[in-house]
Amino acid sequence: MVAKLFVGIWMLLAGAVGSAARALGQNARELDPVHRRDGLGLAVFSGAIVLAAMTWRAPTGAVTEVVDAVMRGVFGSLTWVIPVMLALLAWRILRHPDQSPDTGRMMIGWSALMTGVLGIVHVAHGTPYPSGGPADGMDKVSAAGGMIGFVISAPPASILPAFITIPLLLILSGFGVLVITATPVHRVPERLGEIRHMLFNREAALAARAAAPPRTAAKRPAGKRQGRRADGGEPGTAEPGDGVKPYDTPVIAETPGRLAGHSPEIVPGLVDDEEPVDPGAAGAPAAQVTALLEPPAPTPAPRKVEQLVLSPQAGPYTLPDAQLLHPGTAPKPQTKANTVVVNALTSVLEQFGIDAQVIGFTRGPTVTRYEIELGPAVKVEKVTALTKNIAYAVKSADVRILSPIPGKSAIGVEIPNTDKDLVSLGDILRSQVAQADHHPMIVGLGKDVEGRTIVANLAKMPHLLIAGATGAGKSVCVNGLISSILMRATPDEVRMVLVDPKRVELSVYEGIPHLITPIITNPKKAAEALEWVVGEMDRRYDDLAASGFRHVDDFNKAVRAGKLVPPPGSERVYQPYPYLLVIVDELADLMMVAPRDVEDSIVRITQLARAAGIHLVIATQRPSVDVVTGLIKANVPSRLAFATSSLADSRVILDQPGAEKLVGQGDALFLPMGASKPMRLQNAFVSEKEIAEVVAHCKAQMQAEYRPDVMAAATVKKEIDEDIGDDLDLLVQAAELIVTTQFGSTSMLQRKLRVGFAKAGRLMDLLESRNVVGPSEGSKAREVMVKPDELPGLLADLRGQ
Repeated sequence: MVAKLFVGIWMLLAGAVGSAARALGQNARELDPVHRRDGLGLAVFSGAIVLAAMTWRAPTGAVTEVVDAVMRGVFGSLTWVIPVMLALLAWRILRHPDQSPDTGRMMIGWSALMTGVLGIVHVAHGTPYPSGGPADGMDKVSAAGGMIGFVISAPPASILPAFITIPLLLILSGFGVLVITATPVHRVPERLGEIRHMLFNREAALAARAAAPPRTAAKRPAGKRQGRRADGGEPGTAEPGDGVKPYDTPVIAETPGRLAGHSPEIVPGLVDDEEPVDPGAAGAPAAQVTALLEPPAPTPAPRKVEQLVLSPQAGPYTLPDAQLLHPGTAPKPQTKANTVVVNALTSVLEQFGIDAQVIGFTRGPTVTRYEIELGPAVKVEKVTALTKNIAYAVKSADVRILSPIPGKSAIGVEIPNTDKDLVSLGDILRSQVAQADHHPMIVGLGKDVEGRTIVANLAKMPHLLIAGATGAGKSVCVNGLISSILMRATPDEVRMVLVDPKRVELSVYEGIPHLITPIITNPKKAAEALEWVVGEMDRRYDDLAASGFRHVDDFNKAVRAGKLVPPPGSERVYQPYPYLLVIVDELADLMMVAPRDVEDSIVRITQLARAAGIHLVIATQRPSVDVVTGLIKANVPSRLAFATSSLADSRVILDQPGAEKLVGQGDALFLPMGASKPMRLQNAFVSEKEIAEVVAHCKAQMQAEYRPDVMAAATVKKEIDEDIGDDLDLLVQAAELIVTTQFGSTSMLQRKLRVGFAKAGRLMDLLESRNVVGPSEGSKAREVMVKPDELPGLLADLRGQ
């Protein structure tokens, strides 16, 4: 009876305790996951405080004595480290709750490191046993490496000498360090190089910056006239044609390195993923600032030792100071957002059961490229088919997949950054890759996905098409190209023709000495200016053919070296030809007014003008087939596509998809001449204030000297009647046909000229308004008012001559 009563009371108490526990557990499950993680972190932190209070001071009670004895018996002389490790674990749980996989990895690494160190300490104390001879005992074990140190060191120490046991335990500790830092063994030399760079390169960078001369062109004695080599060598020392290189490319990219392109390995825990270091903040570690945020300023390469004199009245031309262009934001190698995306990509691959893993990423200013490595016998299509699922997981609609990444056996997933970096034109032009090349046609483009600086040589493109939707960044890009020329080239080296049908985009450059004609805003005048460029190209080719050179660079070198002598009796004085850069800001406006003339001039320039030193940059926000025609595309090999509104527009610009997935605001795909795949880059930004300061400096150096023949060509040529428009050629043919045959019939014009009824009727109305034919008489042919002998005068009047 007593036994049954005891069992009943026990079951009653057990049921009450169980009900209370289940109720608390249900309430805990309903608690927000964030609060559950916070509770766990605070609990671990509280445990660290209690354990420190019990082990870091003399025991004061029975419980404290038991806890202290157990801890020292397990961890030995390193018991004081355990509260510190628990406090760090609590801080990571509270600070980075979304990095639980990384937290687990780091716990494993710290456990391996701690175990190896305890084993080494135990061996250093003679490897005491818990029970045994006079040198053993639990007190000796507690004073050495504890039971963990004993378990890990006693087996090998019993059969191996100490000089072998300790290295084995060091290997275990080293493995823990590799796990903590997420460093594979094959990347240990690279990590050591990064640490050496962080520790020692700060002083070298500061010394180089202090010793760098100011980047302005040096003055030269009057009377000398020498040019610098196009390939960056000393002026006057090259022979014609020595700058030609096989497999040459217009793109000049930075060599991949730690600062230019970030390491593709994921290194959580080494940097603060949420708050980047401020290079100007007091107390910021100098080495960390240098290695992660502030690439060292390169020593400017020596520019030419003399300046070209523009005219006897004008003094030497000084290039603008590089400090006129402001710096951008410091690059961030890794942020919290990158770790979140890595975890999301890993989760998607696991959910769909794909044997693949994210092996790293390279962070660019606008997008980050995450690298996915496939397992054996896994099809690439399994990952590329998950584009929408990946976009859903990373909460971004602008996901672009590269399969594979050029030069790598990995699939690239490009995802826009939520925390973008500002790429400044000043940083691009001050970079080492831009300073190392002295060619006057070098322009700054921006930075690619790997963070490398990208500059290009317009003389090697040799022509460029820039297109994209409204507001995607075309105007900033054109301003960056012009500003790059103004920062690096004198008017004797590069002259420009600017066509601005919008009237406001390029007006800030009015009056700069690099212009050969005022900025052209009238589309008809633009067509005439392009015709003048064709004539200039022919004149240059005449000189090249007469002197036996194949490129204007070779011709200029011979002129500067005094090797080119005019024929006897000629008063011609040879002068070096400057590069001629023609920039059309909106091609669509020109194609609406005079499509045939503009297309003919552009095609002729792009076909032949490369060797004459004439280069064309065309920009448009309407990349349709009637604006960017097949003839224009065939002769403009380099393309720069900003964000487009449709796949069709991307195919018009690049002949392939991709531009429709760009995020805008300078995000672009650059397809240089000879490349099969476009590179993604963030175009460099230059503000209106910076442009105004550069333009003011150039105007202060010299006034604009316009070519009189360009203006004369525009004023001498008479305007064609507005009602004729683009039908002048057809109208001349119709007049010649009707006057010659003395038969005025609309149907005849349809047959002979192969035009429609509406076009033939319009031509007949134009001829009637000019008294070439009489009025319509129903179905009868019209009376011809002009005799055949009067035909030449009629044709001259129609042409406006």
